[in-house]
Amino acid sequence: MPTTSPSGVARPRGRPKAELVLSDEERLTLERLTKRRNSAQAMALRARIILACATGATNGAVAAQLGVNQATVSKWRRRFLERRLNGLFDEDRPGPPRTITDDKVEAVIVKTLEGKPKDATHWSTRSMAKATGMSQTSISLIWRAFGLQPHRAESFKLSTDPLFVDKVKDIVALYLDPPERAVVLCVDEKSQIQALNRFAPILPLMPGTPERRSHDYVRHGTTSLFAALNMATGTVIGSLHRRHRASEFKKFLGLIDQQVPEGLDVHLILDNYSTHKTPDIHRWLLRHPRFHLHFTPTSGSLLNMVERWFGELTTKKIKRGAHTSVQGLEKDIREWIALWNENPRPYVWVKTADQILASLARYCERINNSGH
Repeated sequence: MPTTSPSGVARPRGRPKAELVLSDEERLTLERLTKRRNSAQAMALRARIILACATGATNGAVAAQLGVNQATVSKWRRRFLERRLNGLFDEDRPGPPRTITDDKVEAVIVKTLEGKPKDATHWSTRSMAKATGMSQTSISLIWRAFGLQPHRAESFKLSTDPLFVDKVKDIVALYLDPPERAVVLCVDEKSQIQALNRFAPILPLMPGTPERRSHDYVRHGTTSLFAALNMATGTVIGSLHRRHRASEFKKFLGLIDQQVPEGLDVHLILDNYSTHKTPDIHRWLLRHPRFHLHFTPTSGSLLNMVERWFGELTTKKIKRGAHTSVQGLEKDIREWIALWNENPRPYVWVKTADQILASLARYCERINNSGH
């Protein structure tokens, strides 16, 4: 709250801040730090703080504007007033004097982020050391300090479905606010599950030695699992078939119809696979009006929570299993589903559709501004 001076003029509480005035050279240097696309973000933030303080704004106003703590603004304002631009660099720590200057560190970071070697798609510590005249150890330390990993790459895929937004809102609404007197089921097929047996017996786990299995294996056939995950209870309706056609999907719909109590509507969340949309399936749905289908967007299978359950089945049962027949594989899967249903664990969806779409918009903005 402001206080009042003897003359009756309101004045802010707290100690007055020393005026921060920038020279033209200092302003140009700070603006260069903030505008470099891939500059170290810590240094870029410090430059933005000083530029904002130079407008005459209070520490609190600058903190609110940049989304940082007020103590952070106070620290860098004070450091700049004491040592000008040099005050923005981290203080020396105990130990031997540094042999690599900040300019050299920045050069390595900029080269890593904005350039590539002529003979490769990414830098290695050896190639960067050769290009900069520094040691591999120094390059490794710099990369580790700034979280740079040129050897790693991740993939992404964006949906091109023209109804993407509508489908996301529809499915998320079912998760967060399901309709009354209805059950929401996430449905999908895990096709081509292979019954594999290793050429040699599996060597068991021992102290200091992991379980070992031969690399080569023999195939003994495949099966397909149709599954419906109840979002409210976590229970799963499962059905195994040797083939994966619309006729098998129709049989699975009949199984769901038998197991869901009468009087409840059935909302199915499923993907756009062609077997879900055949004329025969449409006729079946017309005869069973309590069924309502909600399709995930193209390339949007992560919206279907049964995929999460399939991941657990694969990790805990199928991946390291050994089966000499399809019958043995199917028996193991049925037993695992029965054990799951004895103590089901429902998955909880927490993000709203608006949060998902906003996050996707930020990601699209990042990749559009990446310069590639």
